[in-house]
Amino acid sequence: MNKPAASIDHLVVCAANLDAGVAWCEATLGVTPGPGGEHPLMGTHNRLLRLATDHFPTTYLELVAINPIAPQPTPARAGRWFDLDSPALQAALAHEGPRLVHFVASVPAIDTALKTLTALGLDRGPALAASRQTPRGLLQWQISVRDDGQRLLDGCRPTLIEWGDTHPAGAMPESGVTLQALTLIHPRAADLRAACDALGLQGVVIKEGPANLLATLRTPRGTVVLESNGL
Repeated sequence: MNKPAASIDHLVVCAANLDAGVAWCEATLGVTPGPGGEHPLMGTHNRLLRLATDHFPTTYLELVAINPIAPQPTPARAGRWFDLDSPALQAALAHEGPRLVHFVASVPAIDTALKTLTALGLDRGPALAASRQTPRGLLQWQISVRDDGQRLLDGCRPTLIEWGDTHPAGAMPESGVTLQALTLIHPRAADLRAACDALGLQGVVIKEGPANLLATLRTPRGTVVLESNGL
């Protein structure tokens, strides 16, 4: 079986609420994030920021939070994506502010990619169909989400996404912020490397050590390194 040729799609910064996420972005990166939308599937909403470079041509940053006025997801789930229902994550976001917690890898065929991980004994969750309305029409994708919403390996093992006909980065203006490097650090670096190699994931550096996800960004405020610090 050929490798699915994955690439870094977007970084995930979670916030206790979206206003806090916007304020964090302005204070930390020196820019205001662009518009996003609502996710009826999960009861969340987001704001987006283009990070693309020649090496990461469609990469962006997602600021995501639970939408307080959205109905509960139907059917009911054990957990929303990105561990947003985790008490530990919620407490950290409430007391310490928004934080990089995860990243999503784009694959050309999500079913093939999930079978590749299953062959390694890894449960990344089923592929769910999701969508949201945009000014340019309906944006559609498939994304791997476990029923419990867990990110896995302290956020270092990527969620997988397969976009429909349109990728959202095409509608995002240049932000003045670009991704320079993404580093995954984990005690189970060998397991993480095996999964990334099986997916053909390019553009990440994997090291062994205490769990941490580091994204190096070039911003109007200079070089900024976002860290998960094991959360």
